Amino acid sequence: MAVAKEKLRLDKYLWSIRLFKTRSIASEACEKGKVKFMGASAKPAKTVNVGDEYEVRAETRKWVIKVTGLLHTRQAYSEAIKYYTDLTPPEEVDGIQFQADTFHTGKRLSKIGRPTKKQRRDLEGFMDDED
Repeated sequence: MAVAKEKLRLDKYLWSIRLFKTRSIASEACEKGKVKFMGASAKPAKTVNVGDEYEVRAETRKWVIKVTGLLHTRQAYSEAIKYYTDLTPPEEVDGIQFQADTFHTGKRLSKIGRPTKKQRRDLEGFMDDED
């Protein structure tokens, strides 16, 4: 798959398989204890080996992944998913998705609430026709 290099940092691996948008965000997640290896927090500079299992918590989701190959550079998602196996239990995926769906941002949903300008014109035309 990838050119065999000796070592690969954990933060670089998590970034290259597209679990995090930037390498600095991946490094920060490791430092804050959101990435665990065998139940203990993993540091960003930890060397990744094939067969390792990591528990990763991001803002929107939780993953349990198993390393199947070392990817040193960031590639397209369709290629990146070949370098790990997602072992996340389905009930955890559903639970996280449910939380994300119910999260209220304060913005009004599209097409709900006040009528648009066109809807208001149609409504006014309808009301004028009745009188």
